Amino acid sequence: KCTKDKVNYLTAEHITKTYGEKVLFQDISFHVNKGQKVALVARNGAGKSTLLRVLSGQELPEGEQSSWTLRKDIRMGLLVQDPEFFGADTVLDAVFDADNPMLAAIREYEAALLLPDDSKRFEAALAKMEDLKAWDIEAKVKEVLFKLNIQRLNDPIGVLSGGQKKRVALARLIIEEPDFLILDEPTNHLDLEMIEWLEEYLSQPNLTILMVTHDRYFLDRVCDTIVELDKGKLFRYKGNYSDFLEKKASREEVNVRTLDRDKKLFKKELEWVRRMPKARGTKAKARVEKFEQIKEKVSGKKVQEEVQIEIKGSRLGSKILELHSICKAYGDINLVDNFFYKFKKKERVGIVGPNGVGKTTFLQMLTKEVRPDHGKVVVGGTVTFGYFTQSGMELKEDKRVLEVVRDVAEFLPLDKGQKLTAAQLLDRFLFSGGQQQVYVSQLSGGEKRRLHLLTVLMANPNFLILDEPTSDLDIITLNILEEFLLDFPGCLVIVSHDRYFMDKIVDHLFVFEGNGKIRDFNGKYTEYREQKREEELLKKRLESEKRDTKGNEGKVEEKKEKRKRSYHEQVEFDRLEGEIEVLENRKAAIFESFNNPDLPSEEIEQLSKEIGEITKTLEEKEMRWMELGEIG
Repeated sequence: KCTKDKVNYLTAEHITKTYGEKVLFQDISFHVNKGQKVALVARNGAGKSTLLRVLSGQELPEGEQSSWTLRKDIRMGLLVQDPEFFGADTVLDAVFDADNPMLAAIREYEAALLLPDDSKRFEAALAKMEDLKAWDIEAKVKEVLFKLNIQRLNDPIGVLSGGQKKRVALARLIIEEPDFLILDEPTNHLDLEMIEWLEEYLSQPNLTILMVTHDRYFLDRVCDTIVELDKGKLFRYKGNYSDFLEKKASREEVNVRTLDRDKKLFKKELEWVRRMPKARGTKAKARVEKFEQIKEKVSGKKVQEEVQIEIKGSRLGSKILELHSICKAYGDINLVDNFFYKFKKKERVGIVGPNGVGKTTFLQMLTKEVRPDHGKVVVGGTVTFGYFTQSGMELKEDKRVLEVVRDVAEFLPLDKGQKLTAAQLLDRFLFSGGQQQVYVSQLSGGEKRRLHLLTVLMANPNFLILDEPTSDLDIITLNILEEFLLDFPGCLVIVSHDRYFMDKIVDHLFVFEGNGKIRDFNGKYTEYREQKREEELLKKRLESEKRDTKGNEGKVEEKKEKRKRSYHEQVEFDRLEGEIEVLENRKAAIFESFNNPDLPSEEIEQLSKEIGEITKTLEEKEMRWMELGEIG
């Protein structure tokens, strides 16, 4: 239902979906209102991706009563996990694939810039930009492309990797500015700075979002509603990820208590049914029906299963892994330059840096898959590597899950002479007896990742290297994996774009800063980001002071060095003045609304969050406005 305050964007009623005999969800309903930021969470294989396809209109629901309605006067934008670009020849074609006159003008302008010899085309494109006053939009487009590291607009779209295509699709979606965004794992294939920029962008109060993500900081900082798909049913939680954890724990506690009560009642009813004579009266029939209901409830309710990991790494000697002044470059690209490090017992190192800076190559040098150009890697005699690669195992699609594990080992040795068979270990990883006989081709992406992780741990390693282990893993599996890693007695090196995961697991970081420089930062990722922000602010302040000092050196010197603002800079300067005024007016209006004693607490919380965002944005825009103002 729509009210004055709640404008409904998406409604799905009585939705059912089955695959063969497996019921993914039955008779469920879902709605998204204007301004909501909804996250859909579920375990791998629970039907989350299927539900998202139904909710986005890509797939039809089952059932005669089912319905799907999208508000007619809004535009929906969809980001899928593996985007395809039909009819797009280049990155430029893909980014500006929209029926929007301003975007068409910007597309032509960008194409003209790539052909500097064609002056007529450039002049025509420039004139069109002037006519449509498209410069503000062009500045925003440039920011989006820069933040997502999309630079080579003339590259054929067909030669891009899956991750590059995902970023192009995300850029196109943001540039088109739809009213309602549906995003499937938007942080996949983004580096940490891109994720933080996207997080800030999606936090804008005017955006309406439905997303699937396992990034828990994203859930906590962006979403105001979390909907969980669990055993075919939907559970809606108001609030962010922290609220979700608290409310889910309360629900599970109630379930456990209810289950215990139902089990006792079931036992009592079972005894009565067994004692009953075959000829049953009306009251007896009612009792039997009640028994069947209780039986269904008890058999349907199960305490939440968890991945149980009890693998212990073998002993490490005094010499573990030493990197002696290693260097690595590919052509003119310098990845590692004169890096020295000696690993100690129980090291927990996180590796961070932009995409393409050499993180995976560095991991391959640790395991000697790739040789350094200079220097040497010394591996201790007791070291047993376990390497979880970003690309995953080459799993044979026609093999059953159990066969894949048995190909690695029939059993896994544990402490005190105990061991786990392949089937037992699979069961611990939530591959039940039936799923162990399923072919690999039938597994979801997350299930395949979980199977790959299991095979790595079966080698009983004492030095774990994990390259993007969190991709496609559900939150429950992530939590259990984290608990295992916190207790893991060996060394641990992780490359991950999951900030929550990194903060929880690692003690210090190798920060790849580019041009071969690796910085050893003693602290967690959030601490590093905070320090980096402080360093950037200090740098800006020093640069500003330096400009002020130069300005006082004399009018002759000032005249010599001072230049006029370019056309684009003047446009930006004028635009910033207007934007700053709008932000200041909005800030004043919010403070005025706080004087209302009847203001609801939810609105106070939302407005407080908006004040923080406005203050941060104002600081950035005022700093840039001052920089342009000094140019004159």
